Amino acid sequence: MDGKFWLTLATVVAAVLAVAAAVLLVRVLRARRLLADAGIPLRDKALFWAAVIYTVSPVDLIPDPVYLDDIGLLLLALRSLHAAAAATRPATARPAKP
Repeated sequence: MDGKFWLTLATVVAAVLAVAAAVLLVRVLRARRLLADAGIPLRDKALFWAAVIYTVSPVDLIPDPVYLDDIGLLLLALRSLHAAAAATRPATARPAKP
């Protein structure tokens, strides 16, 4: 296997990771309506904004061709925001258990 194969493989992997980070960023931005909910703790709201800023920031823990750190932080922000929203929903909004 020559260098051209590895360069092509690295380019494909970088493109897939970039697309995954972009999709997650869009999902995080769509979840921003949850920020208006007064019952969600400030910690979860701050994590949301930190994830967005970190993703678009040129400063990374891992250099930009590898978006694993961006993807991980976006997944953490989404999970935290949705968990906080689910915990603060009124009992009437939750489905009744049979």
